[in-house]
Amino acid sequence: MSEIDNENQELNEDDRSRFSGRMRRYARVGTSVGGLAAQVVGARYLGLGLDRGKHSSELKAALGGLKGPLMKAAQILATIPDALPREYAEELRQLQSNAPSMGWHFVKRRMRAELGADWQKKFKSFEHEAAAAASLGQVHRAVSPDGRSLACKLQYPDMLSAVEADLQQLKILFGIYRRYDRAIDPSDIYHELADRLREELDYEREGRHMELYQAMLAEEDGVHVADLLPELSTQRLLTMTWLEGKPLMDFIAGTDCVEQRNAVALNMFRAWYVPFYYYGIIHGDPHLGNYTIREDGTVNLLDFGCIRVFPPKFVKGVIDLYFALERDDPELAVEAYRTWGFTEISKELLAALNLWATFLYAPLLEDKPQKIMGDKSSLYGAEVAGEVHKELRRLGGVKPPREFVLMDRAAVGLGSVFMHLDAEINWHQLFHDLISGFNVDALEDRQTQALKKLDLPLPS
Repeated sequence: MSEIDNENQELNEDDRSRFSGRMRRYARVGTSVGGLAAQVVGARYLGLGLDRGKHSSELKAALGGLKGPLMKAAQILATIPDALPREYAEELRQLQSNAPSMGWHFVKRRMRAELGADWQKKFKSFEHEAAAAASLGQVHRAVSPDGRSLACKLQYPDMLSAVEADLQQLKILFGIYRRYDRAIDPSDIYHELADRLREELDYEREGRHMELYQAMLAEEDGVHVADLLPELSTQRLLTMTWLEGKPLMDFIAGTDCVEQRNAVALNMFRAWYVPFYYYGIIHGDPHLGNYTIREDGTVNLLDFGCIRVFPPKFVKGVIDLYFALERDDPELAVEAYRTWGFTEISKELLAALNLWATFLYAPLLEDKPQKIMGDKSSLYGAEVAGEVHKELRRLGGVKPPREFVLMDRAAVGLGSVFMHLDAEINWHQLFHDLISGFNVDALEDRQTQALKKLDLPLPS
């Protein structure tokens, strides 16, 4: 039997095993989540003691071993205040995205399925070992026929089934948490995570996101986005030029230069917020694996699967809330929160929401160079979140709108980056440079033109 016949047989076997693979996924995730959920239910309804620290460690072990979409969702949830209990968030925050890579036998089959039997002839070389592996796929280095260094991002098989299975279990986790703590109603958070995870499986869409970011950041010399190779890309294979750079922590370990650290912080700030304030678009996943740092302090922005497009009025609400806090204007704050999607805002709820907002906006409100946390300790954010949670629970809870999820994740995630860099910058001035002359109609025009040009949907 020829090698091609062998691979055809293996692909057919993959198809036949798809249903059983999904069932195994349900069983494995369901057993992990179900067993832990039973402990929570027992503690709540049978009066049993629950060691939340131990329980959350077991949850991290269960999810971390899966290395799939549920793990990715857990990482996002860990940055949203009180979407999960603090002990759970601390454990889940430690999850890493480096999954064991699939072997060469798997890679050959998958590449043949995406580019045809002669796929290897389309590259000058293609490395057998993965350069990186994460929750949804792995990356291989390659060289194009004309000598360009490439990165080939190859999706694991049947990830749609894995996503759907994991989302069902995530819904169970949310339901269990909701039964014993009603401070946060996570229903809209769930829908947001579900939509973003499903979008991440479409590599053709991610390729258009890359081109969108190239256009939006064309004037930003401090930020680099790879070039897409559409002729070597499919819905489950994304091929782009390779960008050389160091992981953030390696960069920090290799320099004591404050000016260089500040330059990286400036470039990171503009990489995330120029697209947001000019186009209403944000990169929703600022975790450490999604950018690298060049020797000159410029930033390579990577992985465009988790992109959020906001209605222009949402961006206006973000700016309105800043001025509401600056001017102590409760009416403008209420208008901003309603623009975001919060409803029935009492004076007490407004005070609780403003407590968290003041924490997030604090670096922008003072016109002076300072560290991102000012003179506060790294634990201050957790303390504020605890106060907010206590007050929301007393008031009967709140339902965060889905737009809040990735916006909050970006703010918290980038804040962590700036803390690692120990950067000292006039954040107030950076922010005002971005919003100077802001016009919601002009943003809508820019957004519409940019999205239509790349056949990407407008925000609903």
